[in-house]
Parts: sequence; structure tokens; C-alpha cells
Amino acid sequence: MSTVRRGVLKRAIVASSRGQAQAQRITVVGAGVIGLATAVVLQRDGHRVQVIAAARGERTTSAVAAALWHPFLANPPERVNAWSSRSLDELTRIANEHPEAGVDLLTAREAADDTRLPWWAPSVPDLALEPGPHPLGAPYSLRFTAPRIEPSLHLPWLEAQLDCPVRTEHVRSLAEVEGDCVVNCTGLGARALTGDSELIGVYGQVAIVEPGEIYPDVALGDERDESALVYVIPRRREIVIGGCFIPSPDDRPLTPDPELADAMLQRVRAAGLRPGRLLGSRAGLRPYRSTVRLEREGRVIHNYGHGGSGYTLAWGCAHEVSAMLRDGNASTYGHV
Repeated sequence: MSTVRRGVLKRAIVASSRGQAQAQRITVVGAGVIGLATAVVLQRDGHRVQVIAAARGERTTSAVAAALWHPFLANPPERVNAWSSRSLDELTRIANEHPEAGVDLLTAREAADDTRLPWWAPSVPDLALEPGPHPLGAPYSLRFTAPRIEPSLHLPWLEAQLDCPVRTEHVRSLAEVEGDCVVNCTGLGARALTGDSELIGVYGQVAIVEPGEIYPDVALGDERDESALVYVIPRRREIVIGGCFIPSPDDRPLTPDPELADAMLQRVRAAGLRPGRLLGSRAGLRPYRSTVRLEREGRVIHNYGHGGSGYTLAWGCAHEVSAMLRDGNASTYGHV
């Protein structure tokens, strides 16, 4: 039996064992972390999946992200907690089983000025409030284990899990995309495709530095203070320092602002940390809306608007897309 036929048979057996509808032809539009994670989950479920995207790899917003599991800038809280918890489980498994995927489990400490637990506490099984000075100067720390993802390793790894290579194509209409079901994971591009006026871009920028003398764990500022957003996230060979939260038009230049980078480094130095030499800066526009849009519309499932939580929500949202397909045959719905 050929390798291709064995793969098809294996997916059919998996789909049957899960009580799933007959395998469908599914096109995922978008090759950021949301699109790729969705494609991987649907392929596991036995579907025939093709990913098409205008950009992939280093050209996506996902490539710019600090990429730490941490619910941020996403709503509604109840669904975000459920998606975050599912993603935490998946990323933990990947970290333990696939070191080449660029996921590592780190201790994170978020600054807190009081003893209130954050809204995302239900999604973190080992969250603990610790008294004593936080690395960034606060009187308390919220300590938890957080997967940290390196996009330059993880995005290619996700692509490598797919049977079909990602196809580079600019989609102008979801109605013209082939497949029994189309999953719209286009991030900020969804505004042009759907006319969604709620979707806006939120500018983010990070500075990449050599390790220097940096606290060995992840250090996060108080998430309730968006005007002084700060985080220090160790990677395997470098440190990511951020950040900023600036609602911006789509045509905002994504050339990093040197003044913003300097302000980020100054905030970290003021806390007594000593980052190494600046290696570079990167910038992108987070796709934000008042609530994540994960819903079905005809044969299209929309999965976008994850704000600053793309890596945190990707796997949980992917599994919900899978559940939507199990609930009914997408091919029975009309076109949008």
C-alpha cells in the first residue's frame, strides 16, 4: 500500500473512531498560527485540508509575536478561558514530545499591585499569588507555568505537519474558495473579506536583545496598565522585550519605531534588569475586535479577531472548529 493511501486510511480510521461526519474537503484561509493550528487539528480528524494564504512564515503577524501563552486582549472571558485551557494542554504536550517545535515550558511571573486574581485564573491550574518584590518592582507576583513559543521554529513545524504544502494565493472572496467548508483564519485581512467593521489593528512592537543580565523567568508587567505594557520573555538564544498597545490604521508603517524600542529598554533597565545588546526590533498589527469571532456562516466558519492571544487561543479555537464540523455536514450549507 502506498504512503498516500496509508495516510488516507489512517485519517479515515481516526475520524470513524471519534464518531465524526464523513471526511470533508476543507480549505483554511490564512497561514498564521490560527490557520495552521486549525488545519493540523482538522487533518488529524480525517479531513482533506488545504491551506491557502497571501503570506506565510516570516511574513505573517504570527512571526512577529512575542508568542507566550498568556490570555491578553481577547474576549469574551468565558470562551477565552476555555480556549486557553485547551491550548495550554496542547502546547504542554508539544513541549514535552517535540522539542524541535520551538515550545518550552517556562515559569512566568506577572506583576500585581494587590491580591486580586486575574480574570483568566480559571485557565491556569498552577496559578499562585506570591508576596515579595516582582522583578519589575510590584509588591506581588502571579506565578504560573507558561509555554513560550519561538515563531521561527514553530510556524515551519506546523506547516511540516500538513499533508499538502501551503499554497500562496491572495483570496478576494470567500465565496470563490473551493471546498465543502472554508475556515476563515485571515486575521486583520478578514475585514476586507467580510466587511467586519469591528475588526481593528492594534500596533505591537518588540525589541530583541542578547541575554545580558536578565531574570531567568518570564517577567510580565501588570496587564491592567496598557499605557506601560512591559514584558521580558527569554527565548533559547535571545530575549524578547515589549511592548505597546496602539490602535492603528491598516496602512500604518510596520517599520519599527526606534523611540518605542528605546522606551521599552528604558522601562526594563529602570526595574534593575540589564538586557544585552539590541539585535533588532519587529512590529505588527494585532487583529482585535470586541469579541473573537468564532462562528459559522453557511459553509464558512470564521475564526479571527484573537487580538494579542493568537498563540494562546489557537489550539482551543481549532478544536471548536472541529466540533462545529462534527455537529453537521458543512457541504449541506449554501455559499456565503
